[in-house]
Amino acid sequence: MPKAKLTLLLVGSSLISTSVAQASAEDPAATSSITVVVSNLASTKSAVKLYFYNLREKFLKPDGYVFKKVVQPSGQNKIMLPVELPQGDWAVAITQDTNNNDKLDKNFLGIPTEPFAFSNNVRPKLSPPDFNDCKFTVGQTNTVVTIALKE
Repeated sequence: MPKAKLTLLLVGSSLISTSVAQASAEDPAATSSITVVVSNLASTKSAVKLYFYNLREKFLKPDGYVFKKVVQPSGQNKIMLPVELPQGDWAVAITQDTNNNDKLDKNFLGIPTEPFAFSNNVRPKLSPPDFNDCKFTVGQTNTVVTIALKE
């Protein structure tokens, strides 16, 4: 390859990568801070697990969550968890592992026997809730999501 073409190619690719990096750095809408407040804890010692979902088709599916946070209440009956989330629609499912066996216990009908909750305080009757009922929108302003655990 002639030296002039190689130089032009290297300079061009350098400019492209610089402009891509600049565009990423200038995108302040990438994430926003939210605070999840969970009240009505059944135990001040048992772990609270928060599962964050952003896709309707993966909501409440095993390993369908984007990430999980485990919080110890440290003697409190309420927890406050700051989280950075990409902007868009999100839903949270929460459980409290009161017997510390690292799973959500259920009865023979599949109904949880340990405390649980969903964002928007959705209280399902006969079936799991839909993502659209539980979703909240993360925007550019700080969002507070308040959820009361159901025993």
